[in-house]
Amino acid sequence: MQKLQSPTRPARLEDLLDPTLVARLSQLDITSRKLLSGKLKGERRSKRRGQSVEFADHRQYVSGDDLRHIDWNIFGRLDRLFIKLFLEEEDLSLHIVLDASASADCGTPSKFLLMQKLALAMGYVGLANLHRLTVSVIGGLGAPAPDNPDGPRQPQLLGQLRDLRGRRRLQDLSRFLLTLEPGGPSPFTEGCKRLAVTRRGKGVMLIISDFLIKEGYEDGLRLMLGQGYDVYAIQVLSPQEIEPTLGGDLRLKDCEDGDLAELTITAPLLKKYKATVQAYCNRFREFCQSRGITPLTVPSDTAVDVLVLEYLRRRGLLT
Repeated sequence: MQKLQSPTRPARLEDLLDPTLVARLSQLDITSRKLLSGKLKGERRSKRRGQSVEFADHRQYVSGDDLRHIDWNIFGRLDRLFIKLFLEEEDLSLHIVLDASASADCGTPSKFLLMQKLALAMGYVGLANLHRLTVSVIGGLGAPAPDNPDGPRQPQLLGQLRDLRGRRRLQDLSRFLLTLEPGGPSPFTEGCKRLAVTRRGKGVMLIISDFLIKEGYEDGLRLMLGQGYDVYAIQVLSPQEIEPTLGGDLRLKDCEDGDLAELTITAPLLKKYKATVQAYCNRFREFCQSRGITPLTVPSDTAVDVLVLEYLRRRGLLT
């Protein structure tokens, strides 16, 4: 697969999020398979019983219950004490993690472009429902040095935009995503280690990467488990990685670490390559499922509306 020398970058919010899709996204909300308890009252309807303005059920009074919650109307009719239960509305955190290593910038269409579109679409759903949104970027090229603003951008470990809330922060989110520049190696495990010790709250974490990581993705994903988060791993591969069209004698260079390999592309070699890619994706899926992570592998030419409105809804991320 060839890396484009001068890929076209999105420049406006509309390049990442079609205005016609916004109305459909506004009807969705993020859900979690776990009972989550946030720090703030939000709009997400919890399965737990708590205190709010919306009545849910009754239960019999037991010693120690708050007397203010006794239903005196039932006591007057039945001469028995019952406690009112209410639906609790809780705040949910949505944490989107992007892999911005050089391999994410390969393929036609660019894998990273789909990652940006998915991050903005899911981020909008979170903001529209008043959830706390954090976007983290592992790898990529950071801002130029302050003393040389026109100088080259250097590889970074982690970039973040934290604690956005409400639709008015959509412009902040889009500006952050539009300024990202993929490049350099993938410090995936180290980046996940940093995220594991700094993330707050409970909620849903969406990790978007090609997961083609030389050091392996396993240790990094293990670090993301626990702490009350539902983890989704979205693997984006280019059509050229899935069905390569290369042929002849080639000299290949790894876009991240510069490793070289010379080989002759033949029909048997392509067949073996496709089987290897399929086995790799199967192992990725099995690893995730065995640890409670929801995996999804998609080609980079997948329309973002299909990815969000169909694929992710079927996997229970959206309702």
